[in-house]
Amino acid sequence: MNKLHRLLMPALGIATTVIATLPGQALAWGAQGHRLVARIAEIRLEPQARVEIDRLLASEPGATLSNIAPWADQLRANDPDLGKKSAGWHYVNMAEEDCIFSPPTHCRNDDCVVGALKQQSALLANRQLNDRERLQALKFVVHLVGDLHQPLHAGYGHDRGGNTYQLQFNGRGTNLHSVWDSGMFYTLQLNDDQFLQRLLALPAPAARRAPDLQRDPALWAEQTCRIATRKGLYPSGHKIDERYTAVWEPVAEAQLRLGGEQLAALLNQLLDTP
Repeated sequence: MNKLHRLLMPALGIATTVIATLPGQALAWGAQGHRLVARIAEIRLEPQARVEIDRLLASEPGATLSNIAPWADQLRANDPDLGKKSAGWHYVNMAEEDCIFSPPTHCRNDDCVVGALKQQSALLANRQLNDRERLQALKFVVHLVGDLHQPLHAGYGHDRGGNTYQLQFNGRGTNLHSVWDSGMFYTLQLNDDQFLQRLLALPAPAARRAPDLQRDPALWAEQTCRIATRKGLYPSGHKIDERYTAVWEPVAEAQLRLGGEQLAALLNQLLDTP
């Protein structure tokens, strides 16, 4: 067993176990990925948005934009009622319909990541609500933007976003969703600070030059879905090795960077007035 295999086995085993316990779709990006999306956004915040976010975070001791980012994935354990209510908010299945978002088909009663993000954004922007309600909305917004940029969270419904697509990754059984959540990233062995610098060194996403597109979750979902349907993302033979990660890990990293930029644009829009 090589060193890389030894490092991957416990991490991927935990990820697979967690995924098996969740209904519908599973986690997106893992905790590190969600924290990185939040940290990129934090760098891009306008002063007014930063002041308001810091004020809301101050009501919860120790809270930061990055450490609240994985919160929504922890609800099943920490708040089962809210976890059950929000279970469908983490994804939207639209690849079977050529990645064209249709609310009646894909998001009835706003019970998908697109509808939930719009609802929680409205709550965050509503200064008539109390700080507790708005802080919870902020937690959802930060998390759901991350979810929307994980390709398998806007992909196929028939395999639950790759959760039932079993494969071998470096000789160990897992599934495609788990690999995209965090499996590919474990090979980098980077802490958050190192990974953040790696993401910031990437070329600026084209979306930064198209502000009107930055704030529409439905367009984000369609763009993300089109990645999920690219040839080769579902590996033939149900095996993944270094050749797969060499192609697709840069795509995943670009999505993390894009998610952070889009999150900043959204927060700046929602919180741009006192």
